[in-house]
Amino acid sequence: MKKKLISDIALIFVAVSWGATFIPVQNATGVIDVYSFLFWRFLLASILMFLISFSFGLKFEKSSVFGGLVLGLFLFCGFAFQTFALKFSFSSTVAFITGINVVIVPFLLVVFFKDKLSIFAFLGAFIALIGLYFISGASVEIGAGEILSVICAAAYALQIAFTGYFAKRTNIFALVIFQFITVSILSLILAIFVNDEIFADASVIFGGLQFSTNFYFIFAVITTTIFATVFAFFVQTWAQKYTSAAKTAVIFTLEPVSAGIIGYFFGEHLNSLQIFGAVLIIIGILISEVAENLYNVLIKKANKSKF
Repeated sequence: MKKKLISDIALIFVAVSWGATFIPVQNATGVIDVYSFLFWRFLLASILMFLISFSFGLKFEKSSVFGGLVLGLFLFCGFAFQTFALKFSFSSTVAFITGINVVIVPFLLVVFFKDKLSIFAFLGAFIALIGLYFISGASVEIGAGEILSVICAAAYALQIAFTGYFAKRTNIFALVIFQFITVSILSLILAIFVNDEIFADASVIFGGLQFSTNFYFIFAVITTTIFATVFAFFVQTWAQKYTSAAKTAVIFTLEPVSAGIIGYFFGEHLNSLQIFGAVLIIIGILISEVAENLYNVLIKKANKSKF
């Protein structure tokens, strides 16, 4: 129970770290293309994670390598399809549809792992999804961007669901390292062969792969590598050893809330509907977390009183 609570609190910090780096990433991708940025971010994260893991007695097992490759593929697909979706649809719409992973995860857990989830997990996810709709200010129509966003949401949902599976069965240090390496390699391939955006402040290294000495790029790479990648994904993997993937997905809906709060200090203000959406997300998390635990306690007390 104690580890479960600590892991849930840790996941809140993960969501906050992603939300906190939203503006730096936004600034950086105005200087350099997305795939080049992802390559440098996950390359540095792989190196840093390896150095940290080495001091803890890193063990490479086949299951860890395989798990890392699978998670890395899902994570990269999430990034890639989200990027392509933004070419065809509004960012608010993409953000909302991406957020439907919160309701996809519980169904994946039932289909792949035969998990039995409480009604509170589904209810909390549904309320958080409504909150995401309001906070993103989305207006959803069906088109190429929306379809790509759904694929993106499914990829992120698979990453969350299978992180919980592999984290309980493999060495989490190796699991995270190979996840980073996979994203880095796939980003490099797309940067070289697919990217056609050449930015004025960036230097072309090979094909479409770029690098920049611009302050926004350097700052974003450093902060996202340390906080939004090494810290965030390691903590996510560790925490999912003790908490459910469904609850993880609900907690991660705090990302846009934290991004909105931090954006306020940079002149970005939430309107009343967005604030309402943020409140709904928090309510969804409380239902998923507190209501379920309270219900279990009441059931135990009721069962004891029978004897």
